[in-house]
Amino acid sequence: MENHSSQTKKNATNNKLIQNIISQLLDIQEKENWLDENYRRKIDSVGADKVFERPLPELHSIAELISHVLVWRIESIRKMKGLDANLTIDSPENWRTNDQLKEIGWLDLQKEFYQSIFTLIDMLSDKDDTFLENRYRDGYSFKYLIEGLIHHDLYHLGQLGITIKFLNLQHDVKLGR
Repeated sequence: MENHSSQTKKNATNNKLIQNIISQLLDIQEKENWLDENYRRKIDSVGADKVFERPLPELHSIAELISHVLVWRIESIRKMKGLDANLTIDSPENWRTNDQLKEIGWLDLQKEFYQSIFTLIDMLSDKDDTFLENRYRDGYSFKYLIEGLIHHDLYHLGQLGITIKFLNLQHDVKLGR
């Protein structure tokens, strides 16, 4: 029977992919990275009075984008836990309205958003790389799921940047700049 420290060493030598994934998740959320952008920096650059504004009718608000990313993170966590996970692109919680999000509140939404990445990291941190090849109910590997989640986060980080740019342009126009 292996003792705990021997198992930890085994995991430490066989989790290079997991550690890389954890690093990417943290980079996208709040660390320095090649893009020189992350969610915390973007979110912190905007006042709470602007997060429910759509700068154009066709663009989502900051709160809508953060909520959308969050529900897909939660969906992934549910899949990793082996729980029912039935979110689809047509689910109402996929794109909540600003009115619904105002009821939740920006601070609570932000808190849950930031916590979701640490929940994912906690779930991954004690796994070795073989976990990534395991399949969840939909028949896809956890590697596919987590890589897709990273891609999704990056895609919407870019959208967040565009939304913020347009919000700032509106503000500049109002000030006559």
